[in-house]
Amino acid sequence: METNIQNIHNDLVKKSKTGDRHSQYQLYELYVDAMYNVSFRMVGIKEDAEDVVQDSFIEAFKNLHTYKYQSTFGSWLKRIVINKSINHLKVKRIPITPIENHEFHLQEENIEPIEKIDLHKVKKGIETLPNGYKQIINLYLLEGYDHNEIGEILEISTSTSKSQYHRAKKKLIEIIKEL
Repeated sequence: METNIQNIHNDLVKKSKTGDRHSQYQLYELYVDAMYNVSFRMVGIKEDAEDVVQDSFIEAFKNLHTYKYQSTFGSWLKRIVINKSINHLKVKRIPITPIENHEFHLQEENIEPIEKIDLHKVKKGIETLPNGYKQIINLYLLEGYDHNEIGEILEISTSTSKSQYHRAKKKLIEIIKEL
């Protein structure tokens, strides 16, 4: 089943590469909601997320010739959306604090089992995190990037990504306990 869907999507991509506007619109319709959700989790403002998604689709269709079918179209497009979202936040000057010159010894905290945690509180907690922490949490937990990839995306070291993630997680736990 998934292969059929991938084949349909790949056919739409091939047609879109030739400039077929109908196929481009179909790809847009297939992915716009998911890409909006990705961007919104990162930028946190509805209108900004909508702008980022529109810019991302424009860039994707302009650069469709670079898509080589090595990953799914959705993951290729998602990377564009994430990069555009990060660039948007950089323009707004939302900092991530580099801490390369410090060494931290982080230990895993005891976290309540997932059944005991109210997902509504977790979502609300993520929304209230400072934007730098929110970026790391979204990229690591929700988008599934590892710390090496996050480092590349945000132009920070892997150790900074790890320490920011641990700080963000600690802050998120504090917020959830207060809710």
